[in-house]
Amino acid sequence: MAAAQKVIIYGGKGALGSKCVQYFRSKHWWVACIDLNVNEEASANVTVKMTDSFTEQANQVTADIGELLGEEKVDAILCVAGGWAGGSAKAKALYKNADLMWKQSVWTSTISSHLATKHLKEGGLLTLTGAKASLEPTPGMIGYGMAKAAVHQLCQSLGGANSGLPAGASAIAILPVTLDTPMNRQFMPDADVSAWTPLEYVAELLYKWAVGEERPASGSLVQLVTTDSKTEATVL
Repeated sequence: MAAAQKVIIYGGKGALGSKCVQYFRSKHWWVACIDLNVNEEASANVTVKMTDSFTEQANQVTADIGELLGEEKVDAILCVAGGWAGGSAKAKALYKNADLMWKQSVWTSTISSHLATKHLKEGGLLTLTGAKASLEPTPGMIGYGMAKAAVHQLCQSLGGANSGLPAGASAIAILPVTLDTPMNRQFMPDADVSAWTPLEYVAELLYKWAVGEERPASGSLVQLVTTDSKTEATVL
């Protein structure tokens, strides 16, 4: 009997992360969740300790994953951690929001990238989560725009020669507009949800790439745009 395929999901307790954990488990994959809180549906959990030091958090997660996996390699690492905060450059909360966005998107993506160099199989998949909004100026959400643009740059760098990824491995960033999460429905009750991307669609797409189906080239940014409840993934 073939060994179960393995995936690490960073942010596996969030809305999208939880959906990904469920989906990959339904396909009988072994799933490790990295998050601030435990996901009971995952096969294993690494709990991130809150700290204002990036190196401290990165070292903790790297050590805990190393202990969990040992010499085992995984087929995919999906970084679906993130969040949103608004505010222009004059916003009172600019520093706080920019700091939060950096922690939620850039810290997690950077750690996931390093984990991929250590624990991803040759030909494996690393996905990061950017944002379509960050392809253009984001004056009303400065911190968010900066952080997601940094994720795009990281993904493109990982697709280059000598990035440190295993042979044949791919790094791909998804660039959604708005995900259909319970939180978004709560805070935007009057929005047109037919333009929101379903979490199930994203989980299915990441699974397809993980098994090597229709996987874009490494370093690709893939825009997810939903219109009239139909989502299209476009490689930029």
